[in-house]
Amino acid sequence: MRELSLHILDIAENGITAGADEIHILVIEDHTTDLLTIKITDNGRGMPAEKIEKLTDPFVTSRTTRRVGLGLSLLAAAAERCQGRLAVTTEPGAGTEVVATFRYSHIDRAPVGRNDYHADDGQSANRFYLHSHH
Repeated sequence: MRELSLHILDIAENGITAGADEIHILVIEDHTTDLLTIKITDNGRGMPAEKIEKLTDPFVTSRTTRRVGLGLSLLAAAAERCQGRLAVTTEPGAGTEVVATFRYSHIDRAPVGRNDYHADDGQSANRFYLHSHH
């Protein structure tokens, strides 16, 4: 994906599909440590252990509209390409947390977008909260 925001949207949609009614998105650009961190947390159904083991396999998906699940595998590849990593913490019935880190200055890092907040300490942060009321 050309922009990291598309990865964020894909993971947020996964959370909604998993029954989440609250999704927290945090994007931190830390120029002092040369680190970009994207953290997405939801209160959906979570995932069973057998699915976690195959999380970055693009040919494993729970979707019925297509036979491949490229979201997390593409995000993992993008992070690793930029000397970062992807970590997923999940538990059935307890939601999911996805954290992707990137070396901020890496030439292959996709653009993040415009920041609305710039702190004096070399950090920029964007926070988004999605709430669904049924």
